[in-house]
Amino acid sequence: MSFENLTKTLQGLLISEDLTPGNGSRILQLFVNKLSESSRSSVKRSKERSLDEAVQLMRQISEEQLHGLEEEHKLLLVRLLLSLQLEMVNISTACRKVDRMLQHLAENVDQHLVYKETLHIFDSIVKSDQVLSLEDLQRACMFLEDSAVGRRIWLESCVPMLQRLSETLPALLQEESQRDGLICYTAVKVCLQVFQLLWSEVAPLVWEENGSKEAIQRILQALMDIIIGQCCNRDTRLLAGTAVAMLINTASQSGAADAAAWSLLQAAHPTTQPFQLTVGVLQVQCNPAGKDGVKRLALSRGLLTCCRSHILLSPNPSGLQTCLLLDGLFPLVSNLCAEKQDCHYFAFEVLTLWLRRVKECVDDIWKATGARLLPDDSRLLQKLTDIIWTNAESPIDGVPELASSAFTLLLNLYAMDSEQFCDTKRNFYFILLERLLKLPWEAKAKYHRLCALLPYVGTDLMLNRYTEVSSHLLKCLSTNHLSPCAAEFYKCLIQQQRRESPASLSELELAGRWAKSWQPFLVEALTSDITLLQNNSSTHLLPCTFQVFSSAVHHLLASLNPNKPGHLHAWACILSSYRAISGCSPWALQGSSTFLTLELALGAADDKIRLAALNLLCCSPKTRDVPSTEEMKILKEFIPENLNCESSPFRQHLQAAVRRFLVRIRDGCLAHIRGEKGKKKDPSHECRENILKQGIGFVEWLGQLPYSFLSPGHSYQRKKTALLLLSAVLETCTDTWSPDKKKGQPPANIGLLIACARQRGQWDFFCRAKQLLLLSCLEDSTNEIRELSATILLKFFPPSFPADIAEVLEVRSSQLLRSPRVQEAQMGALMVKILLQKSGHRCDDCSLGLSVNPGRNPKAFCVVRDLVKELEEHYLMAKVDMMVSARTRPIHGVLCALQRCLLPAADDICSIIDRSLITKLLDLLENISLLLLAVLHGDREAFVAEKYAPPSFCDMGNAISSLISRQAGGDQMDEEDCILLSEEHSLVLTCCWVSLKETGIFLGSLVEKVLKESKQRSECLWAKDDLRRASELFKDILLNCRHWGAVEGCCLGFTKFCTSLLSSNDPDLQDIPAQILKEGLQVVQSPRSASVTRRAAGLPIMILCVLSAEEASKARPLLTLSMQTLLEQARRPVDENWDQTLDLPQVCAVHTLQALVRGAGLGAAVLQFAPDVAILSLTLLRSPCWAMRNAALQLYSSLCSRMLGQRSSSVETGPIQHSMSPAAFFFHYPPLQPFLLGELREAAEHVQKPTAGAKLHLQPSLYPILTLLAQLQPGVQDSSQMLLDYLPPLLQLSASPIYSVRRMASIALVAMTPPSGYMDLIVKLTSQLPGPQESLCHNRLHGQLLQIKALLERALCPDSAVSADLCEVVSRMQASMWLGTTAQRCLLVRAVYLSVAESLRRHSCDSFLLQLSDRLMHDLYAPQQGLEIGLASFHQEALEFLCADPTRARQIWENFSAASPELRLSMVTWLLDKQSLQQADMKELIQRVLQLNLKEALLDDSVDYRTKYLAALVAVMADGGAALPQPLSDTEPCLLECLHLLLQDLEVQKGGPEFLSQALYAASLLFSQLSSNSTSLKASVLQRWCGILEIQRTAEAPEVLRLVCGEALCAAGVPLINSLREHSSLPVVMMRLINTGLYLLQDQNQQVRQKAARFASLLHHSRRAEKQSSVCIMQVNRALKLLLDLLLQECWDSPGILELLLSHLPQADIRSVLREASVREGSSSLYEQDEVNVFAEPSIMSAHLLPYLLQMAEKSSQSSALAETLTNWAMENAAQLMDNLSACEQLQPAKTLTPSWLALLVDPCFHSALCGLLTRAALLHHLVKTFACIRHLWDPLNMQMRLQDVYSLLSQSGVHLPPALTVVVNAGALPLYKEQRGADQCDLG
Repeated sequence: MSFENLTKTLQGLLISEDLTPGNGSRILQLFVNKLSESSRSSVKRSKERSLDEAVQLMRQISEEQLHGLEEEHKLLLVRLLLSLQLEMVNISTACRKVDRMLQHLAENVDQHLVYKETLHIFDSIVKSDQVLSLEDLQRACMFLEDSAVGRRIWLESCVPMLQRLSETLPALLQEESQRDGLICYTAVKVCLQVFQLLWSEVAPLVWEENGSKEAIQRILQALMDIIIGQCCNRDTRLLAGTAVAMLINTASQSGAADAAAWSLLQAAHPTTQPFQLTVGVLQVQCNPAGKDGVKRLALSRGLLTCCRSHILLSPNPSGLQTCLLLDGLFPLVSNLCAEKQDCHYFAFEVLTLWLRRVKECVDDIWKATGARLLPDDSRLLQKLTDIIWTNAESPIDGVPELASSAFTLLLNLYAMDSEQFCDTKRNFYFILLERLLKLPWEAKAKYHRLCALLPYVGTDLMLNRYTEVSSHLLKCLSTNHLSPCAAEFYKCLIQQQRRESPASLSELELAGRWAKSWQPFLVEALTSDITLLQNNSSTHLLPCTFQVFSSAVHHLLASLNPNKPGHLHAWACILSSYRAISGCSPWALQGSSTFLTLELALGAADDKIRLAALNLLCCSPKTRDVPSTEEMKILKEFIPENLNCESSPFRQHLQAAVRRFLVRIRDGCLAHIRGEKGKKKDPSHECRENILKQGIGFVEWLGQLPYSFLSPGHSYQRKKTALLLLSAVLETCTDTWSPDKKKGQPPANIGLLIACARQRGQWDFFCRAKQLLLLSCLEDSTNEIRELSATILLKFFPPSFPADIAEVLEVRSSQLLRSPRVQEAQMGALMVKILLQKSGHRCDDCSLGLSVNPGRNPKAFCVVRDLVKELEEHYLMAKVDMMVSARTRPIHGVLCALQRCLLPAADDICSIIDRSLITKLLDLLENISLLLLAVLHGDREAFVAEKYAPPSFCDMGNAISSLISRQAGGDQMDEEDCILLSEEHSLVLTCCWVSLKETGIFLGSLVEKVLKESKQRSECLWAKDDLRRASELFKDILLNCRHWGAVEGCCLGFTKFCTSLLSSNDPDLQDIPAQILKEGLQVVQSPRSASVTRRAAGLPIMILCVLSAEEASKARPLLTLSMQTLLEQARRPVDENWDQTLDLPQVCAVHTLQALVRGAGLGAAVLQFAPDVAILSLTLLRSPCWAMRNAALQLYSSLCSRMLGQRSSSVETGPIQHSMSPAAFFFHYPPLQPFLLGELREAAEHVQKPTAGAKLHLQPSLYPILTLLAQLQPGVQDSSQMLLDYLPPLLQLSASPIYSVRRMASIALVAMTPPSGYMDLIVKLTSQLPGPQESLCHNRLHGQLLQIKALLERALCPDSAVSADLCEVVSRMQASMWLGTTAQRCLLVRAVYLSVAESLRRHSCDSFLLQLSDRLMHDLYAPQQGLEIGLASFHQEALEFLCADPTRARQIWENFSAASPELRLSMVTWLLDKQSLQQADMKELIQRVLQLNLKEALLDDSVDYRTKYLAALVAVMADGGAALPQPLSDTEPCLLECLHLLLQDLEVQKGGPEFLSQALYAASLLFSQLSSNSTSLKASVLQRWCGILEIQRTAEAPEVLRLVCGEALCAAGVPLINSLREHSSLPVVMMRLINTGLYLLQDQNQQVRQKAARFASLLHHSRRAEKQSSVCIMQVNRALKLLLDLLLQECWDSPGILELLLSHLPQADIRSVLREASVREGSSSLYEQDEVNVFAEPSIMSAHLLPYLLQMAEKSSQSSALAETLTNWAMENAAQLMDNLSACEQLQPAKTLTPSWLALLVDPCFHSALCGLLTRAALLHHLVKTFACIRHLWDPLNMQMRLQDVYSLLSQSGVHLPPALTVVVNAGALPLYKEQRGADQCDLG
């Protein structure tokens, strides 16, 4: 019987039993239920959890109760467990848990019964007449591995089972599909386990002559056939090698085993003749096979893994070789590592294994040889070093790590060898150290090998020799892929430092020694401006520092000043890391100032600082460490301020930190609850109660908070953060168990805490109002919000919806599925999925189906059936009228719903659909795709006739236009003058491509799901013919549609489709993808159709999908076939008369190769073809066909990215450097070395021809080759001297007439030159510099100077010593000074010469510098003679050289007015390129010069010059943010005139956004510098300036101008407010400026908001008159509150203040919102109007402003003008507010959900208007209570009750308001304010 039937039978018997407490039947029922639950679950972790619970239940049943069971019950129980065990054969841990229960029954009930039933199952395997199936093999494997009784039966039945295996293995090898599949692998695995676990039973059959050896001999023959290559699966071959070696290991006599091992080793060598392998009495024939390396790999790996030491040390019986391990295996392993096989990773794995075995056997080796194993001059040591060294930079994943591991083993082995033979010199270590230190800092392998070497040389020697260690580590930590190895090196250094320190030192003394070496380095890293360096140092360096030196925290904190830039982040990181590592409280380290600094950090604008401070607040190594009251209070303030952060990483880190905080609360409270049990009240009881109250209260507050910010109208950022926090609360503080998570599950006793909270009336997480709000989020415009809301609803909320909610959702989902908008259709699909899982089954007509198919899921079946009917309706509508279908039945929504219902949600898809439904679905999908493709082609006949000829985008557009015209009943529309697509055109196109995309995704996922489940069943719902039809459908879409969205989406499903078929055991199914591939390759080779795009459409991606689905463990025959075919096709010559309107087959082949190279699915598998592809692409660059050249260049670019590996992301290495050296590159791609060299030599030879300079010769492959070489990592010594051949052609290419070739050749020269040859080459190049009278080639001279410059930049270090070669170079460059003067007419040559001279400045003599500077000064101001090429470059280099001398710089800028226009432009451009000016006097001079010449610049005709000039002026005036120097009195009139000119340009919007932005910034800086005696003049321009800011602050203004508005507020607004502090005009000015700041703080651009926050911070800093020079910029939301505080403080009674505040509130006209909502209902269009500012949140602004409005109303008693303003507003608006409030009351949401109310819940306008209304109503209510003169408008008590009723009604129906509004509306007044003053005191007289 099946497990289900056994369960039902046993449960039926148990139910009939008497369930008295003593007989155990009740527990047994629970036990059976747990087993059934485990069987039903599809998640491994859930299965195991249920089994663990079942084990616990079984232990609760006493032995007497088990014995008391009837025999029938016992039998059923044993069979039930065995059936469950057989179900879980693929889950070893689960099988062992079931076996534990079986053993319990055997020990306590009936051992014979368990044995008998197990034997019965085993006999069904052994005694079957058929060849063993996969299921049989898996069961046999399980019995041997995971069953105690099964192993005992195996011992008894070993021989017959071996007989069955001997019949099975040869049979499997005869079937191509089976020998490469899972069944063959499992059969080999069973053999290995038998040889390993039952060796005593196997040994006699192998090593003794008897009549039973035939079976084991056939097994050995089959295993050897697999190893040799009859099987393509690499994993199976490797396992077979291990099995054969394990068979040899069964020998009891060493001689026989030794002979067998040597015989097996001989079989590993490639031979052309058959070889006879002898293992004991067994002899098998080994036939020669392919030389793919896997045979040698499998045998060597098996011998090293399995053989005992005496076998590995055995000599060759022939006496020629002394040791199997050294003389037999090492040559084999070393050759494997040197070859370029696709199994390079496994070869290095074997090398590492070989070193480990040598280390194990080294004592015996010493005894046998009596000499050192690894002397310094041994070939073995040299060979090992070379292998490891050359593979340290391998591009193959995992090989560099294995090389590092092998290097460590080698060093360890050398140390043991040296110690054994008393070698104290150990020269090998020091040779390695010197060699490693010569590697460039960019070499990743350098640090791994230094870590390994460090214990053997010590830290003192390492640090003394490696003087640049700190700077190199800083550079590495600034580079992504180098930071882990640099951090590991630092960790090894300090750990070794600790080990070498005297044991007598205290922790403080040890930390002091650490600080001397590392404190400056670590502080520099932590306070760096480089974000990556900051993050890596805090993440990697701080934890290991505190683990090794815990007292280092005191030294680090003492060196920080939180007020300095960068130090605040470092402070938070240090304390956070210290707390996490040590577990000590950080709050006492710096006394009371710690919390003040924490508050500063939590309010900082920088996300990194706030996150570090938050981590400090939330982290603790002890999860029971309950947060303090102060910590909870601080976090309550922090979370609401950071909900709308734009950074996604910030949101993720915030969720993680809050989750840790909640875990501390939860576990701490649980500990206190458990501590209270069984204890009487003691003095600590009150403390525990307080902890519980605070903890439960905090969770209650946090659980309510997210719902206040999920309403429509809030920003995406706020909603996303709120949902993440809600998820954290529900994951932590509910009893929901998540099977997909390994960690983070709630504790088993979480129910105690939940019950405690519920008793207090808290933690009601799942009420109806919250459920309605989350349902409204399902219609959010962003996919992430919808998915998160759906996840929370499905995972945490009750399992079923109320009937009214389910009914409304069903209607709404049906509407959305028919929407033409893609996102609305996706909303509907998501709703259908949720309904499927959370609504009851209400179908009336499926009872017949239930009776026929009892195993079916009725609810899911009916939903899917209805969706299929809906899909058919959509198809029929599209067939009749495509236009109507695209608008009302667009197909893709239903496809998306089917996918969501059938695939992720279904544990058992076979319970939802049957074969007839699948056939119907396939028919529909086929018809839909053909129809849509015909629409895109124009007509079905053309589509069929031009099979696999995708229409161009132009053709598709014409086809759709024609369709629209036909169905509109008119003639073809003339769209030649129309630029934008019509809505009808967009509707049809969107319907087509999205539906095709969803078709591909759905079909592929459906095939994958069904085939995956069919492996566990006897039948498959997919017929083979149906799968072939599905493959044709995929081909139709991919080869007949050019829309990339459809192609890319379809490929997701097609890859799943091919993967499922190729992993199937059925050869017919495996053949389908192979056939698709062959047809695709035929399409590549066939003549193509006319096309405009020539990008091969979906053909390359189709081929890529098939090849990506091919199993990586096999030999990838499909990939090999494809690459060979494509290369052959691409090499075919193009017809001389090729048609440019056709897609050529050769071009298509190249594009397909590019897709394969770029495809992530193939990874490194294509690297074995990289040389051929590279040579092909470079050769094709000579093609006369431009399409071919274009395709070849794209292919070459993609291939280089794949070959070169990781790319450096640091600034220092530049944009083109990769982490692979030239030597490593050519080691991995050897065919490229001669080819690239030949191409370079050919190009260089042509350059050297006498006539080369007279004629431009283009060699298309030259520049790409130079680009490739230039990207290699320079500075690595080449031991083979192979790279020296590249130097002559690269040097000769300096004469190329093409500038870019000369430049790239100079960079490539640096990469290909060994570091030791830098200076020699520079000396050689400088010796070739010509004299002024010599004839010369300007191209060659320019190229040589470029090469000298590039080499000097690499060779010269800041601390490099002055060598004789360097002195010679300097002398020659000084002697060639004429190259920088007018004697050299080429300006490009002069520019490069000056650049070289600047590089050598610190080594040059003063007279040379003086003389060259004088000549340059003269040349710069000499009259220009006509147009000169390279003038701008020369000016830039000359200015760079001259301005390095402050005296010359002053001369240049003082003569600015005398300079030519070109020189002026160069001067301001040079100034813009400078990061900052260090000298204050120089800065003041430049500022004065620029101000004096400002008017002339503003009147210049060139907008570019004016823009750059203003940018330079701004850069000087605003540099560093320091106090600006006051202008001289004589320049003031000029500045005022310039200011008027700037304001005039701004007012008329003249010059474009870039110029206007610089003009506004410059005007603001000048405006702030007006002298104090020009107050009247300042006032005259003040209004103009403020007006300009108010125009440019709006969301419609260009972004660059809004950004400069923030800069202007900081530059001029703050000084202006400070200067007017005692002036009567201050309130008006401050109101206008603060209002601009408020607008900018709500801007959608983050940089604009940060500038406005800086304005608020500067203003706050200046008004507090703080002594610190630096200002900590505060976070945006704090800045908003600060500006509002300041506004109320300074301007509360100013005219216009009320209007200013109310202008930020949303409109409150509820009635108009309701009218618009009713008009929108039922309308359908493809697009909707986007918001101008998506970041603005009217409801949040309402919550911000309400407290200030109420405070202003309170202050009205102090100002009659304000009181009058408020009362006038109240009288003017009372009627409208009351009318809108009545409209809210009339809404009257029903007790049951209705579609109209759901529509309002998802309407952002309704929520914004509601917040605006309630804010105004609350203000009016407060005014009515305050002023007696307006109480006739509204009774205060009645008003308060109406407000509370409206709020209560809406909140119960899913409307949630921000907390500030809730408090006021619900309470009637702000609780934080004092009692109302008497309203009668108001005098309006």
